[in-house]
Amino acid sequence: MSFVVPADDYDRFMGRYARPLAAVFAAFAGVGVGDRVLDVGCGPGALTAHLRSAGAEVAAIDPSPPFVEALHERFPDIDTRLGTAEELPYDAAVFDAALAQLVVHFMADPVAGLSQMARVTRRDGVVAACVWDGPTGALAPFWDAVHEIDPDAEDEGLLSGAHRGHLSRLFDEAGLHSVEETPLAVDVVHPTLEEWWEPYTYGVGPAGDYVRRLGDDARARLEAVARKRLGNGPFTVTATAWAARGTV
Repeated sequence: MSFVVPADDYDRFMGRYARPLAAVFAAFAGVGVGDRVLDVGCGPGALTAHLRSAGAEVAAIDPSPPFVEALHERFPDIDTRLGTAEELPYDAAVFDAALAQLVVHFMADPVAGLSQMARVTRRDGVVAACVWDGPTGALAPFWDAVHEIDPDAEDEGLLSGAHRGHLSRLFDEAGLHSVEETPLAVDVVHPTLEEWWEPYTYGVGPAGDYVRRLGDDARARLEAVARKRLGNGPFTVTATAWAARGTV
């Protein structure tokens, strides 16, 4: 799957859901004014921007060079680095909290990534993460349309954390304490089917990879099935994510 894509393409694909999710996720994590927070897998900066606006002191890291460059340009005063969750380039116990929004399910080793987040967070600090629920997340309408044509297609419901309890188990394995898990939901209105569909053709993540592999006829058929299911617009996607937090 590819996340080495233009930041604007990712933002049009996932930012429309990630921005409203950032507000409820940060509230769930309990981040406060003046807290030093690490945004792990920051992407082009949906969560970073919200944390900054809420008065936190933010550092950010992501493995995608275009995303790091975009965040450097957007917030030149923020310490933004290129790197992975599994090998965080920070000293131990330097953050009050470490957050990962829509990232754990793409970590090569989620337990290692969460353990690193705990390592760089002070004692009694917070580690929190959220991922889309498989059946009701932001991408569920897309994969529902895919499965009408291709029932055996592997969707993102199999990724780490995509069902109730998965994140909590990963947090436990990473040695975090007082782990809590809850669903978070955001409503996103799409004015037209075209506005919803076009970003899926940009090649972002597993869904974008799936569309890119289709021929022209198959792609047109998938769009037609989605239109039949969703209508021409406007329509609302209620996207549910599982969120977990624990203390170090």
